[in-house]
Amino acid sequence: MIPAGARVWIAMGHTDMRKGMQGLALQVQQGLKRDPHGGDLFVFRGRTGSLIKIIWHDGIGMSLYSKRLEKGRFVWPSAKDGIVSLTNAQLSCLLEGIDWRNPQYSWRPQSAG
Repeated sequence: MIPAGARVWIAMGHTDMRKGMQGLALQVQQGLKRDPHGGDLFVFRGRTGSLIKIIWHDGIGMSLYSKRLEKGRFVWPSAKDGIVSLTNAQLSCLLEGIDWRNPQYSWRPQSAG
């Protein structure tokens, strides 16, 4: 669950997935010009696209979450650098391997008539 008030940022381009919490926090601070200890979530993707890492500081300590897809790839913006903000719902889609930029309903709404 994403903490209330936290923003979600994805780092564009590819990240060296050998990096741990300190290396990713340094990338947030120097490369993205954000505060890694400010309570926001920062999402990184490796070169193959099947692994992501998320760091988050809750005010007490840093957390690292990683997920590898068995099939498919995480959908990522095509720019080489920069940062993109996501909503909580978009992050949920991203984590499921769904194209968060254009999610499709799997059902058609029925008319009330």
